Amino acid sequence: MRPVWVWLFCVPLAAAPVELSLKRAVQLATAPDGNTRVQLTSEALKQTESRRLQSRASLLPDLSAAFTEQNLTRNLGAMGIRITSPIPGLQIPRFVGPFTMLDARVSATQSVFDISAYRRYQAAKMAVSAARSDVRGTEEQVAAQVARAYLAAVRADADVDVALANVALSEAVVKQAENQKTAGTGTGIEITRARVQLANDRQRLLVAENARRSAVLQLLRAIGLGLGTDVVLTDRLTDAPVDPMTLEQAKVKALEDRPDYQAQREREATARISASAVTLERVPTLSAFGDYGESGTGFNSSLPTRTVGISVRIPVFDGGRREARRAESASQARAETVRTKDLREQIELDVRLALDALRSAGEQVKVAKDGLELAENEMTQARRRYDAGVAVGLEVTDAQTRLARARDNQTTALYNYNVARIDLAQSVGAVKRMVE
Repeated sequence: MRPVWVWLFCVPLAAAPVELSLKRAVQLATAPDGNTRVQLTSEALKQTESRRLQSRASLLPDLSAAFTEQNLTRNLGAMGIRITSPIPGLQIPRFVGPFTMLDARVSATQSVFDISAYRRYQAAKMAVSAARSDVRGTEEQVAAQVARAYLAAVRADADVDVALANVALSEAVVKQAENQKTAGTGTGIEITRARVQLANDRQRLLVAENARRSAVLQLLRAIGLGLGTDVVLTDRLTDAPVDPMTLEQAKVKALEDRPDYQAQREREATARISASAVTLERVPTLSAFGDYGESGTGFNSSLPTRTVGISVRIPVFDGGRREARRAESASQARAETVRTKDLREQIELDVRLALDALRSAGEQVKVAKDGLELAENEMTQARRRYDAGVAVGLEVTDAQTRLARARDNQTTALYNYNVARIDLAQSVGAVKRMVE
């Protein structure tokens, strides 16, 4: 028989739950290997940077080297070569070969003047800036999504706590009703009514626990963690104050800080530059070219040869293709301008709605707090009156129902308040700064 300590070491230990705060959840989600959207946007940035390098390549020298060895035969007559022998009776063959030809050569081309290619390179650089802003914008959106999912999970925790408190209160009321009946001052219907309330509260507890499990799974999915991860949420619903901000201040801050607006403005600039690049394709281009190498029928008989020159390309007519592309790029630039204007108006709407929602949620928290205090006082007085025999159990059950509603109202008010804080931070582009 194995010693007990051997069995203990053979049994795998359960992993400790991960303590997860809102700040930590956002950090995990916006990490390079976190949320899927962050990963995809990062890859899109890398692709845009690669396209910028491709555009730059057209402005840099193009250098290549080649070595060719050929064994040839030629029909001079097929090539139009007719050689008449100066000596009568001497036949000059029309078929030549086989012979070997070697050629080792280095070639280079360089664009000297191509304003259209330069403008395309500028557009590619601007596209990279827009892609970087898109990464920041995606991180803001993911941070807001994770923050809302975290708040939903915290609310589910609070709902479970409220359900547990309601069950504990119902058990106490059942005990009180049984004591009253034993003392001869209560009735069986009061015990039954209290037990019905206890059954209802236990049912709501089961629903709350299931909702909590669902909310935690949604949070893990938003972060990008494994769905089997066991987490403990360390933050709770609070009514932390928010720095006061006027509508005009919020609008200015949003237009300065929101990365999606910055990305859209950069996309608009990219479209304008691309349109000008297409227009400038009408301008002549100048390039230089050259090569140097050795050629001959063998290594010992090869001779150095070279080519140096310049090339001027003047667009004349391409069947209207260039004009159609110019019209298309101009339309794309106008479309980006419309999108920028629409996003600016959407930002103002987001700010207005977020400020109104935060103001309303703050008032809801105050009212819910007062309502909970009144409901608790009512419950305390009803139980005292029931103990004193001056009230029936129905009064206690009614007070119990109103207390449960007041607790739910407080949880809902705090949740709405914190969601409004997230909405306001997202409307001005400051979700990540808020949670940090």
